[in-house]
Amino acid sequence: MRSRLITVFALPFLLLLNLAIQQAEGQTVHRMGYSGSGIGADDLIRVMLKERIWQKHGLEVTPIYFNSGSLVAQALLGGEIQTSESDVPTLLNLGVSGMFDVKIVAVTINRLEHSFVVRSGIKTPEDLKNKRIAVSRFGSGSDITTRLALRFWKLDPDKDLTLLQVGNTPTRMASLAAGHVDGALINPAYVHRVLASGCCRVLADLTDLPMDYARTGQVVSTHLLKTQPQFLGQHLKALIEGIYVYKTRPSVVLEVYRELGMNDSDAAKQTYERIVKSLREYPIPEAKGVQAVLNSLQHPKARGSKAADFIDSSLLEKIKASGFIDRLYGRK
Repeated sequence: MRSRLITVFALPFLLLLNLAIQQAEGQTVHRMGYSGSGIGADDLIRVMLKERIWQKHGLEVTPIYFNSGSLVAQALLGGEIQTSESDVPTLLNLGVSGMFDVKIVAVTINRLEHSFVVRSGIKTPEDLKNKRIAVSRFGSGSDITTRLALRFWKLDPDKDLTLLQVGNTPTRMASLAAGHVDGALINPAYVHRVLASGCCRVLADLTDLPMDYARTGQVVSTHLLKTQPQFLGQHLKALIEGIYVYKTRPSVVLEVYRELGMNDSDAAKQTYERIVKSLREYPIPEAKGVQAVLNSLQHPKARGSKAADFIDSSLLEKIKASGFIDRLYGRK
């Protein structure tokens, strides 16, 4: 048994080709989509692959990377993936729109985790007025989070500045370095790279903002939750064990960082310490963080939506009650 990591750009062809190969091999494969390279989802998934954690729980999971949360949402809607470990805000857009019935079954990061990086001449949030700010795509997690931060600073994203669809973190970094944009959200794992170019500075670490926000987590269809609860239960146990390994075996995580091209040991340690604080030992979805996401969405139907309608914590509650988490951390 094995798990594979796939990066998707030509989505239909690559997914169908990979599925055909795995079906020919007689495997029952669950495809999990994610976006947001270099933080939480990406390196956590690579740690789980390296340590064969899904196989340990009797699962065959293929993680598939998309360069935008919007593409993850499209893949979930189209049935190309069964679960998602990323970008809760974008996927909740599916739920509030009525296009797809989704549930949040876990929240691994319940805060804004990016850094807001700007060109060196920008010293305060007020300096962002009339500037160009990069997001991946409109409606994506980076777009939603950027707008949330701007509103926190009393800026109107639609009137006070210009938002540009640029692409994922590496593309936003290149745009910043070249001066094509004046600011962008950057994943913590990449901040040291863009700062090393001398072009930019960190305007704000969004983890310091005083708010709960269900940024990253497991979002699944209600149909899957009803028809495959045993698979999802094992899947969540594997996720919890992956978080445990991430938190307790930094050498494994730092090796993954090196494989991702982070060769600066000091930057790697700082990134690890930052991310490990955000990853939640018990990733239970909480109403406050989910409601904050709903309140940040632009979809008109998001207004008045209640967090309880999109949360199902039953599987995680059973896992905690079983003592699985306490046994992992040596408390039982």
